[in-house]
Amino acid sequence: MLTLKAAGMLDVDAGEIVRPGVLRVDGERIAGVGGPARGETIDLGDAVLLPGLMDMEVNLLMGGRGETVTRSPVQDDPPLRMLRAVGNARRTLRAGFTTVRNLGLFVKTGGYLLDVALAKAIDAGWIDGPRIVPAGHAITPTGGHLDPTMFAAFAPGVLPLSVEEGIADGVDEVRRSVRYQIKHGAQLIKVCCSGGVMSHTGAPGAQHYSDEELRAIVDEAHRRGLRVAAHTHGAEAVRAAVEAGIDCIEHGFLIDDETIALMVERGTFLVPTTYLADGMDVSKAAPELRAKAAEMFPRARASVRAAYEAGVRIAVGTDAPAIPHGKNACELVALVSRGMSPLSVLRAATVTAAELLGVADRGRLAEGLLADVVAVPGDPLRDIAVTQDVRFVMKGGRVHVR
Repeated sequence: MLTLKAAGMLDVDAGEIVRPGVLRVDGERIAGVGGPARGETIDLGDAVLLPGLMDMEVNLLMGGRGETVTRSPVQDDPPLRMLRAVGNARRTLRAGFTTVRNLGLFVKTGGYLLDVALAKAIDAGWIDGPRIVPAGHAITPTGGHLDPTMFAAFAPGVLPLSVEEGIADGVDEVRRSVRYQIKHGAQLIKVCCSGGVMSHTGAPGAQHYSDEELRAIVDEAHRRGLRVAAHTHGAEAVRAAVEAGIDCIEHGFLIDDETIALMVERGTFLVPTTYLADGMDVSKAAPELRAKAAEMFPRARASVRAAYEAGVRIAVGTDAPAIPHGKNACELVALVSRGMSPLSVLRAATVTAAELLGVADRGRLAEGLLADVVAVPGDPLRDIAVTQDVRFVMKGGRVHVR
């Protein structure tokens, strides 16, 4: 038995800081809230305890030290990517994010699902990192967003990719690609429904898959009990994704009021990754990509506010490494700047994220739940920026930062 003592702790349901904050931990679970200390005590002084934070869009196999857009897709082999991911996972955990969705590899791996392997290594205790819900390879059409040959506009034949690696055209191929990801351990499916900002795919809002292909992807995933997340920007593409039954929209920078209303009606989640509009470095991107960013980022700031005010279910996601791994809490600060209350943002990073994952064992500081706990130096309901200064991290009862 271990007791954590702090000045306060967040009750995400009541929307308040309970003082003092006392949690008893037994093994990997919270054994009690409040009351007397038992066993060894860790006194965290004036800190406030929060549930472990969650990031619903990262790619731990991308970014990190030494990676470049043009060199890495053709020179970094799977072992090197895995070694880089170890550091990215550690930084993410130490930033207070104890659960993430790894949303879709878009590099050549020979069909290996590296995020599945990374998740297994972390679960086995070989390396430190957050709990990973892996998507395997992102599914995209030839020349679509997350076709890695579109990021640097490679010539034909430079980087051939397979259906197993997510490049799939037509109903039969997208079904096969979904089945392959599931067979090898994917726990959700990521699909690209529209163009993007940082790829040479033309208009970022243009729908890339047909309605028939989208329905086939959703059918394959849902029949196996997996949810589907969709990279989507344009309002029409988002509507097509929602009508096809996709569970979560990633980004949605160009959504309009009609699309927002449909998302509310269907209960579709939004992971807005809005800090990209403030913090993504596009200075070295091609001129046409910088032009797209200049047009879309202001609209991204407005769209998340409109979605929040309309009642769309919003979960926190960063799209790291589009912003650096370990800087995940910048997204929480950005969401508050867009008009969300600090409490709503903290719920988006905890209980709403847990709902998106379909799990009930995390997201709150409550008896019986996983002992995923972080501590920050102040009241995040008054100043959300304290989440950028995590002083203590526990995942499953094990202390990683103290």
